[in-house]
This record gives sequence, C-alpha cells and structure tokens, in this order.
Amino acid sequence: MKFGPTATGLAEGAILAHSTRCGDRTLKKGLVLSGDDIAALRAAGVDNVIVAQLGPDDVHEDDAAQRAAAAMAGPGIDTAAPFTGRVNLIAKEAGVVVLDSARIEELNSLDESLTVATLPAFAMAEAGQMVATIKVIPFAAPRDGVAAWEAIATRDDPVIRLASFKQQRIGLILTMTDATPDKVLDKTARVVADRLAALGSDVVAEGRCHHNADALASEIARVTPGVDMTLIYGASAITDRRDVIPAAIEQADGAIQHFGMPVDPGNLLLLAERQGKPVLGLPGCARSPKLNGFDWVLQRMLAGLAVTRNDIMAMGVGGLLKEIPSRPQPRREPQEGRVPRVTALVLAAGQSRRMGRDNKLLAPINGRAMIRHVAEAAVASQAHATIVVTGHEAEAVGDALDGLDLTTTDNPDYAEGLSTSLRAGLEAAGDDCDGVIVCLGDMPGLTPALLNRLIAAFDPTEGRAIVLPTYRGKRGNPVLWGRRFFEAMRSVAGDVGARHLLGENEDLVVEVTADDDAVLVDIDTPEALQAARRG
Repeated sequence: MKFGPTATGLAEGAILAHSTRCGDRTLKKGLVLSGDDIAALRAAGVDNVIVAQLGPDDVHEDDAAQRAAAAMAGPGIDTAAPFTGRVNLIAKEAGVVVLDSARIEELNSLDESLTVATLPAFAMAEAGQMVATIKVIPFAAPRDGVAAWEAIATRDDPVIRLASFKQQRIGLILTMTDATPDKVLDKTARVVADRLAALGSDVVAEGRCHHNADALASEIARVTPGVDMTLIYGASAITDRRDVIPAAIEQADGAIQHFGMPVDPGNLLLLAERQGKPVLGLPGCARSPKLNGFDWVLQRMLAGLAVTRNDIMAMGVGGLLKEIPSRPQPRREPQEGRVPRVTALVLAAGQSRRMGRDNKLLAPINGRAMIRHVAEAAVASQAHATIVVTGHEAEAVGDALDGLDLTTTDNPDYAEGLSTSLRAGLEAAGDDCDGVIVCLGDMPGLTPALLNRLIAAFDPTEGRAIVLPTYRGKRGNPVLWGRRFFEAMRSVAGDVGARHLLGENEDLVVEVTADDDAVLVDIDTPEALQAARRG
C-alpha cells in the first residue's frame, strides 16, 4: 500500500486519508475517490490530497475485517456489516462467551494491521451485545496476512462462540435453626428465584429443613431426582468439607468435588454432584442480588457448560469483586458494549397525489407491492424492529405486508404531510431504541445489506449520530438518526422531513457509499414506476 500526498488529478480510485472540505460539502476520511470527487476537489482548488493506494497484495479494510470476522464467529454469534475496517461480533441471544484465548493471542500477534478485542472468557452477554470487535488498523491488510488469519481461525473449533442459556429445572433447599425467621428464608428464596429467572430457569421444587445432616440428607434425596440442579442455602455458612451441608450430601450418596473458590465475595461455595446432577452449596453472599462468585458458576452451568475443580481454581485472576464500586445485579442494568438498537421506520401513509388516483405503494413490482419490497428489506436487516406508519388506505397497505415480522401504527393526520408520519413513527418506536432509520415507502430498491451498513456505521457514543448513504457524491435515503434528534424531529411541521438537521449537525454526520443509485431513486410519477418495473 502506498500512502502519502498525491496530485489530485492522479488520485482517482485512491482512499482519502483525511476528511477534506470541498466547496459546500466535506469528503470524509476513507472515501474511495471517484471521478466526480476529483473534479470537485480540483474545482475547489485542492491540488494535492493525502491518500492510500492499494496494491495487488492488499485487501481493503472492510473486506479484510469481514473475512476475519467470518473465520472467527461460531454458533450464537452474528457479524455486523463492516464500516471503516471494523466488524462487530454480536450475541444472537443471552448466554456465556466461550473463546480460545491462546488462538486470539496468536491472531493478534500475526500482523499489526489485524486486531481483535473480546469480552473476557465466560463473560455473560445479553442478546444484541457486542462480544468482540475486529479492527483493521490502516486502510488495508496484507493478503497473505488475511489468509493466515483465516487458516488459524478455522483450524479447530470456533475461536469464539456463545453458549446460550438453557431453561433448567432447579431445586432449592433452605436449612434453618429454631431462631431463623420465616421472612429471612422467604427473602433468600426470592433472591435466588429472581437470579435464576433472569437466566431463563425456574425453581420447580423447594424444601426447608433443620440445619442438621440427617434432615438435610433426607431433603436432598427427595428434591434431586426431579430437577436438573440442586442449590442448598444453609442457615450457617460452610466452613469445612466435613460441615453439615457436605456431610449431608455424602450421606445422600452424593460426592463432593471441590470446596472454596478464589473469588471474593463467594469464597465458601461448595461444588458437588448426586446421580450425575450438580449440587451447589451456596456461599452467604448468594442472598444478595449483587454479582458474586456463585453467579460465575451458575451462569456457566445454565449455559450447559461443565464446571470442574480446575475451572473454579482458574477464576482467581479478576476474582476480586468486593472492591468494585458498583456490582450490578445480574442482567438488571445495561451492559457496556451493547450494540445500539436501531428501529427501521417505514413511512407508508402518503396519498401519492403525483401518481394520480392509484396508491403507488400498492403498485406491483416484480409481483409484489412496492411497499412490501421496502418492508422486506427492513425486516431482513439487522434493525432491532420494523415499524410501518400507515394512513391513506391503511387497510390495503396492511394487507400488502401480511406475514412480515413488523408492527404497523396508524397516522390519522397523514393528510397534513410527511412530518406527521415521522412523529407517529417516533412515538411508536418508544424508549427501546437508540436510533431510527427513516425509510421511504416508495424506494423499492433498498436492500438489507445497505441498511446493515448504515447500522454498522452508527455509534452515537463515538460521535457518529447521523448516518446516510451517498452515490457519486450525492446524499440519499434512508437516513439513520440518533435518539438525541428525536425531539427536534417531532417539532417538524408540514410535508417535509428532518433533513435540515443535517446542515446544523454536520460534525455528527457519517456518509456510507452506496453501490448503486437506489438510494437516490424514489418513485413519484407513473414514468418512474414504469422504469422501476423495467429495471
């Protein structure tokens, strides 16, 4: 790869290294300069630009990141679309991250241009949470390096996968003394049940008995046959392998596998089994909903992962949880690194006056209504949800969308213009999204791939709060807006959208280059409809 200043006239096809002002627009860093871009730069008096020029032995950053991600990702992992040499790996559902640390170190040592960062091994991940990110550092990676990465990443089991939580039947036994209040037992049972429910499992059998080995052994024998795992919380903490709880487990024909763990809080956890099923003696901190060593063991087991003595003794590095200022309750607070949730808003309420008497959104193109093409692209994309705003001929539009996994919301004020549909869509999106892609219902050329690229480029925490496509330097639709703009978008009136906000927030705008002119084409006339049918 060649990098450095180049005469503007010789830079066509090269990658712009730094954002450059060009007349009334800014050419963004990473743009592959087209002939139109070169003409605009020369017209603006820019004689030299700093560019990267790829050679035959280079792989463009997006292609390299995409290949690297595809080679690494195993079951339970989605890969986002590439953007500026980055591809995020996303958890498809809640579970535990399983990774090959040695191979990740090997991959990161391969070439400085290729990097991967992950969550810690066995970290819990929410559905939609980022579990790893691949970043190509310069504008390209060496072809041999990418091939070597693929060979290492695919030579054995997947480098990174997600063990999803499985619903399990849990037995809970609480021991007590004559001085133990019922409310203490009730609170402990409630906290444990909440912890399990957050991981997709339930307490199906509960027992309470006095804190002595004979009574507890009898209760263990009664509860364990009908459950997948048994949890025992004692009136007194376990202090030795010969204490009441381990003695009762052995008396009930169970076996002690390990006592204690190098995690604080959580030191006094007991790992045992009976009839091939795990039995855990819980530490005192299990009564608290805050994160402790018991959670680490429980999460793995509920994800179907075996936990051995060696696994527990390997938890010491990072196991000092007591000093963490804020230990969130399991799956109660948002996880850092969660991928922004983007909702696709498809505006389909208009009267299409320029088309005559017919509703253009219902016009067939390749055997399907125009609006269905747009909605199918949105549903097939990585958008968190799809909402279609209806108004004019709402019932017929709804019928055209039959069978798609989306929500419709009615705009009774559709005759007052596009702005009312935008407000209706934002209202329906609610608080469960970080941004919306506003899709026009008369753009049947939109594809899931384009929408995914917009979503991949969106990161409001890094200042990428508005994302839009361009084709040959012209900005098109759809536009992805971050939540910070929702209030301003709701204040728009008349038959206009929110594009005026672009000029007011240019520093937050990210452009994604489209592969064709579909992002510039909306169908407003019978002639345009005929052209779309021919295309």
